[in-house]
Amino acid sequence: MAETNEWEIDAKELKAKMDRGDNFVLIDVREPHEYQICRIPGSKLIPLGEIPKRVNELDSADDIVVHCKMGGRSAKAVEFLKQAGFRKVKNMKGGILAWSDKVDPTVPKY
Repeated sequence: MAETNEWEIDAKELKAKMDRGDNFVLIDVREPHEYQICRIPGSKLIPLGEIPKRVNELDSADDIVVHCKMGGRSAKAVEFLKQAGFRKVKNMKGGILAWSDKVDPTVPKY
């Protein structure tokens, strides 16, 4: 069995959360031009570099899932949020490319 990390979620698990209607916040930490190309429905764009000054837009009581293109930038965002006291935050492994592969092939890859 694959090792699970409490700070991670995969694309299929995220889709299941959406389908169940779970209450959570999906943050996209890519850049605005990337968000223009493709996005996951319901995501909120907060580029990685803006997270520190926009952290007050987030509620540490919320379940938060963070994603980027492949998972690197969102891992940094999760690390920052953990340092800021957030405990219910997860990085979507593989980012939007994994979403395209495993959930929605209509999402363009770039």
